[in-house]
Amino acid sequence: MLRIKGRVGEWPVDLTVEMDAEDWAQLAAHLPVEAAPATRATPASNPADALWPLAQELLQRAGGLEGPQLLSELSALAGGDAAGKRLLVRLRHCPQVQIESGAEAPLYRWVG
Repeated sequence: MLRIKGRVGEWPVDLTVEMDAEDWAQLAAHLPVEAAPATRATPASNPADALWPLAQELLQRAGGLEGPQLLSELSALAGGDAAGKRLLVRLRHCPQVQIESGAEAPLYRWVG
């Protein structure tokens, strides 16, 4: 959820916009790549929720990644191993992600 408060001329504005994960991902796709995740606005409810669309976008752009490599990238994105693991578990249960048995590690594929 995104809340916008302010004024348009003399008119007060208080607008609430509800956004799902797909909306956040589309918004994130328009942000410059140089922007670090810590500098992006995060919803007040849970900072990890702001990383969720970015985690999905990471896998979507790659198409598929082995578990250890994906965990490494998610940990870097989230700023720590524990937060990276939480994002990996969330991806494991995401309907847009298919997990295949790889030779040495599971392969996470984006099936959209």
